[in-house]
Amino acid sequence: MKGSVGRPVKSEIREHVAEILAVHGPSYGYEVFKMYSDSFFPCTRESIYYHLKKGVELGMFKISKISSEKGDFSWGDTAEKTFYEVIEPKNVIMSGKVKKE
Repeated sequence: MKGSVGRPVKSEIREHVAEILAVHGPSYGYEVFKMYSDSFFPCTRESIYYHLKKGVELGMFKISKISSEKGDFSWGDTAEKTFYEVIEPKNVIMSGKVKKE
């Protein structure tokens, strides 16, 4: 059988997420989503979360910390934030579209 079966491992979205993490340092999913929306083409929040988790599986990202935040949320009184960071920032392809604020 020719070729491979399934989704390709390489992803433009995941490469852009890696660039965001390389420029801004450890960030959580929703924060990455907002920065992604400001810098690149439209994408869903769920897609960003998928690519963060897939990046951990592939060894591109690691979980730097998990924190709980107290507040008055629709689902309860706490929210859990998982912070991700790039394992090898020097290997990230930089497009120059992500600005350090």
